[in-house]
Amino acid sequence: MEVEGIRMLAAGLAIGLGALGPGIGIGILGYGAMMALGRNPEARGPIMTNMILAIAFAEAIAIYALIVAIIIAMIA
Repeated sequence: MEVEGIRMLAAGLAIGLGALGPGIGIGILGYGAMMALGRNPEARGPIMTNMILAIAFAEAIAIYALIVAIIIAMIA
C-alpha cells in the first residue's frame, strides 16, 4: 500500500472512530432526557438546558476528531 492510501485510511479511521463515541453518548443523553421529562414534565427547563450543554461537550470531541482527520489527510 502506498503512503497516500494509508494516510487516507488513517484519516477515515480517525473521524469514524472519533465520532462513534459522541454519537452513542448523544443518543444516551437524549434517551435519559426524554425519560426524565416523562417522569417530571415540570422540570423541562433545567433538563433541556443540561442536556444541550452535555451534547455540546460531546459534540466537541467529534469536532476534535474531525480536525485530527483533516490534519492527517493534509500532511505532506
